[in-house]
Amino acid sequence: ERMALKREIDELNSRYESLTGEKTYTKKRKRASSHQLETDYTRPENILADGPSADQFEQWLPRDYFKFEVVHESTKSRARVCRITTPHGVIETPCFVPVGTNAAAKCVSSEQCKEVQLMFCNTYHLLVHPGSDVIEAAGGLHSFMNRHAPIITDSGGFQVFSLAAATEDEDGPELKMKRVRRTGKNSEKTNDKHANNGQLLTVNEHGTSFRSYLDGSIIQLTPESSVAAQKKLGADIIIPLDELPPYHVTRERLAASVALSHRWMARSLAAHLKDKRKQAMYAVIHGGVDRQLRSHSVEYLTSLPFDGFAVGGSLGKDKSEMFHLLNFLMPLLPRNKPNHVLGIADPDSAKNLVPLGVDTMDSCNPTRVARHGTLFVSTANDHDNEDAHSAPSSKDGILRIKQGRFQEDFRPIDPFLPVDTLPGYSRAYLHHLFKQNEPLALTLASIHNIKFMNFYMADLRKKIMNNEI
Repeated sequence: ERMALKREIDELNSRYESLTGEKTYTKKRKRASSHQLETDYTRPENILADGPSADQFEQWLPRDYFKFEVVHESTKSRARVCRITTPHGVIETPCFVPVGTNAAAKCVSSEQCKEVQLMFCNTYHLLVHPGSDVIEAAGGLHSFMNRHAPIITDSGGFQVFSLAAATEDEDGPELKMKRVRRTGKNSEKTNDKHANNGQLLTVNEHGTSFRSYLDGSIIQLTPESSVAAQKKLGADIIIPLDELPPYHVTRERLAASVALSHRWMARSLAAHLKDKRKQAMYAVIHGGVDRQLRSHSVEYLTSLPFDGFAVGGSLGKDKSEMFHLLNFLMPLLPRNKPNHVLGIADPDSAKNLVPLGVDTMDSCNPTRVARHGTLFVSTANDHDNEDAHSAPSSKDGILRIKQGRFQEDFRPIDPFLPVDTLPGYSRAYLHHLFKQNEPLALTLASIHNIKFMNFYMADLRKKIMNNEI
């Protein structure tokens, strides 16, 4: 790893000299003080050891600023309708949680998605820019992004560990963005897609370090610093730091990762409990597709005073494996606290996850596919009293609006929804915007998919109340 880093530095030095004719010099970096390193955490002799036991933490008691109420449990499945009360509003579950990566759902303003009950923002991206100090100075995320409803932030771990295997994911700019570099006296511009790509540098007991995709600077992320950043961001629900190994790892490596995540999350919880700031913290259940490890993760983390539980890590190679895993896992979680499934929330997944008792779920998918012209719509199965003279919106619940058949289709995007998601805008108009590459197309399509998911989840809540699910 060090040799690879040295080679990278040598290559950058050579390029700099060839472009500017000047030699680089190295300024010795001061050794980090003990205050900067917080505590020198040493890996335990047994790498499969969990963190401290429950008796080393305060007993969990209901929070006056974060309340969870089960409104109704279906008699037909584990599906339930719940109410989560936070300092910034109430969340009716089950509920879809769109992702606002950089404190914004892409192409959509806070005003345009004010009906969203809970928004997910990424600590990693906000650490890179503008920085948690800037957002704190603005009054926190709610003030910064002009949102007056609940927000959940992650620890930053997911994006950091994604750097180990970068993909062309447009919702993770560190994985794809080309940066313009300014070098030399004349500030000559050069486009280099590898110039400032984010890079995972170290992972150890203390935490992780990574190279910023924005300017190449090295950022340390520890359980304590992640919590400190999320305190400055001021979300209603925060997530402790965890490690995310890929799907294809040995069981030994996975078991060691689960144990490390447990130790990191225990440290995160300890830091959080010292300064709660009316925030709730959800633990993240790990273990990949290994049921024994998942069970152990539930057993350890539910013994600690977390306010809720998220399901994270690899959930399988496909949806079938994911549904089987969650069918096993969800009954293990306590029913007196809220739960959240990380990174999965499209209509098909929601339909399968809600009967298992999932409360909230987040995903970039609805807005990402919208920007590529894929719109969610009703199917014939979604309606009991469908007009016999009308064809269903779509057999598979999807409209690919760029297709030529929509050029003269002047109907609303989804005629079967109780409320028009885009009043006054037809399929033909949206088709036209996409074909002409108008930016408005991305905004309108994203608004539609967000509103569709909101209506879809509201319909599921209604069916649960009627014991139909």
